[in-house]
Amino acid sequence: MPAPTLVTGAPCWIDLYSSDTDKAIAFYRELFGWSAEPPQEEFGGYFTFTKDGKHVAGCMRNDGEYGLPDSWGVHLMTGDVETVAAAAPKSGGSVEFGPMVVGENGTSAMLRDPGGAGVGAWQPNQQKGFEVTGEIGTPAWFELHTRAYEPTVAFYRDVFGWDTHVMSDTDEFRYTTLGEGEGQLAGIMDDSPHPGDEPAHWAVYFAVADADAAIERVIELGGSVVRPAEDTPYGRLATVTDATGTQLRIVADAG
Repeated sequence: MPAPTLVTGAPCWIDLYSSDTDKAIAFYRELFGWSAEPPQEEFGGYFTFTKDGKHVAGCMRNDGEYGLPDSWGVHLMTGDVETVAAAAPKSGGSVEFGPMVVGENGTSAMLRDPGGAGVGAWQPNQQKGFEVTGEIGTPAWFELHTRAYEPTVAFYRDVFGWDTHVMSDTDEFRYTTLGEGEGQLAGIMDDSPHPGDEPAHWAVYFAVADADAAIERVIELGGSVVRPAEDTPYGRLATVTDATGTQLRIVADAG
């Protein structure tokens, strides 16, 4: 398995905020073949998932104290989390908590961008980030959906140093990427043209061999379908929920 591209500004880790971690462990074990490592009580019971022995994601129990929904979160790598946290309010965002030293693993902060999406900032020490991406059963793409498109693109460029590239700029589809071509590492989509009032959020796509077979398995495991599978130039995509109702996206290669 190739190592993921862990560079400044790029997604380097994902974690699941779940109200039922036992149910989540069973779901992702059966769907993606993940294993759960023992909880780290010194970090509030936080634990990591592995795929074939490689770290792929983390998980934290959502006890409802902060009134936040269960969700997948994305963390971006930085070489200086203090500078990132100081820059966030100047670029229309805010700091939710941190910076906070997480043992010898690294230093973390949680920010909110101008559109209201939460995003983590991670300055690594011993723990660099996930050890595998883009393979079956692992995260394959990271995409921010926002209705505050222009200030949000500027936020990630100014705060995290994104090398932004406009992929599309039509009224129907505005999309900017971190990097370009085969070097793309994440994307920002303008949700303004779409009906509804879904809040800004980071979406994580997980690679599967067969999107339709994966959907059948999701339903068998107690999940549900939010958006049925459809063919796109980027693969066959679908949005589903896990057994606790948390949204995730799946993608199977177009080829």
